[in-house]
Amino acid sequence: MTKNKRFDWILLIILFSYFMILLDNSIIFTGTVKIAQDLHLNQQTLSWVSSAYSLTFGGFLLLGGRAGDLFGRRRIFEIGLVIFGLGSLIVGLAANAPMIIAARAFQGIGSAILAPTTLAILMDTYTGSARVRAIAYYGAMAGIGASVSLVIGGVFASLLTWRVGFFINVPISIWMFYLAVRHLSADQGQSGRLDWLGTLTSLIGMSALVYSIVGTWLQLPALILAVIMLAIFIWQEKRTAQPIMPLRLFKDRERIGAYLGRFLYLGAMLGFWFITPQLMQNQLGFSALMAGVAFFPLTIVNFIVALQVARLTAKWGNGGLLVVGIGLTLIGMFWMSFFTPQTGYWLGIAAPMVVIGIGQGLALSPFTAAGVAHTKGADAGAASGVVNVMHQIGGSVGLAILVAVQDLVTKPLAGFRQAILTGSGLLLLALLAAIFLIVPGERQR
Repeated sequence: MTKNKRFDWILLIILFSYFMILLDNSIIFTGTVKIAQDLHLNQQTLSWVSSAYSLTFGGFLLLGGRAGDLFGRRRIFEIGLVIFGLGSLIVGLAANAPMIIAARAFQGIGSAILAPTTLAILMDTYTGSARVRAIAYYGAMAGIGASVSLVIGGVFASLLTWRVGFFINVPISIWMFYLAVRHLSADQGQSGRLDWLGTLTSLIGMSALVYSIVGTWLQLPALILAVIMLAIFIWQEKRTAQPIMPLRLFKDRERIGAYLGRFLYLGAMLGFWFITPQLMQNQLGFSALMAGVAFFPLTIVNFIVALQVARLTAKWGNGGLLVVGIGLTLIGMFWMSFFTPQTGYWLGIAAPMVVIGIGQGLALSPFTAAGVAHTKGADAGAASGVVNVMHQIGGSVGLAILVAVQDLVTKPLAGFRQAILTGSGLLLLALLAAIFLIVPGERQR
């Protein structure tokens, strides 16, 4: 990094673009009731407003990451912005179920391009302490963006309209496109060609896997299709000279721990973000706006702690910081599993949220750093794609598990407590992955 100005503008482009993705991934949670009312959607159709986005986001992630490696980061990033911005506009204009579902699917393709490309641009642009700091901010955005989205979604749904949450992406996308043209270097990518068999099998396999989790019918055939396609995909990646996901990424112990840990951690957190606003509305009588605002204890603490991650990483090391972060998140989640209406919001929800916020602020940046640790520039996009695949698929799997556990119990409060306890179990597994894979792997550098 030669100039502070370059550092500032590129980091702004990366973080704002990533925030847009996170915004539309979570804003739907607090806007679903209003969307259903406006477009006359039943519960099954409403679920597809979220699932269509998850399906294409998860399915196209590996393709999005590899495309940036081959065809140039800036060019692919700009294509992703156009797709995402246009998709957001159509969602905001949606007049019926097919229109909003198709637009959300299209928007998911844009997200699948932007998410790995922004991280790859970061890896290309920064080195040394500047990279540590940039990754700290990027990882922090994963938690802050998801939490803030719940607040923003509640504000828009209650005071304005849910459509504003999507329309706002249009001017942001245009602004990001302008900044990208002005400040990002025009790279030509690498020599080589796209692995079409790997691309097709990964696309079908990942989409089928997500569908087997979030779909509403023929889930078992979708799971079987996913297993077959992903098996062919792995076979193809082993034999081809130009893999879309180089299997050498999984030869590193630290990266394997990061992928597994991120999968489990995001599974617990997405389920938490989904069911907790419902608890506050159903058990405590909060409005959608108040349920969003009630996440401030987590969001504010997360933001403050995340700003300290670069300094703390230098002091404790990436692995040590990650263990502390996951451990605190586990403590906060376990504490919340004891919630009753008698304990009330402040002791039963707000106080555990503070602990979760500290843990989340400490954990997500080290997860990101470990996921792209000591990768070569040629693999930066592919490694970034895998990081985001684990983030997206882990969240979808965890959400499905926690909702399924919640539905096993007839009483809503007991179901919530059981689901949060299950989330604590996922966090415990993530902690073990950090202790036995990431920390030893970091020491072997």
